[in-house]
Amino acid sequence: MQNHKLILHLYPNGYKMNLADFVKDKRKRVKLTQPELAEKAGVGLRFIRELEQGKQTLRLDKVNQVLQLFGCEVGAVPHTTKTDT
Repeated sequence: MQNHKLILHLYPNGYKMNLADFVKDKRKRVKLTQPELAEKAGVGLRFIRELEQGKQTLRLDKVNQVLQLFGCEVGAVPHTTKTDT
């Protein structure tokens, strides 16, 4: 089984980061513990732990509840190739 990670494209600079690292980094920057983040986002502590550990199957509605606290959301983004520029 392949290990797939959701990659965030943080524009405009094109910087890429996987979702687990993004959430963990943002949480630490605003000095929240995992339980505090879970409470503020309205999700369970187990969900936050699984999200930060890079679990492959997560409910996107809950992921978006967490990301909303950081002004972000998961959504479809058009794939571009180098010839599309």
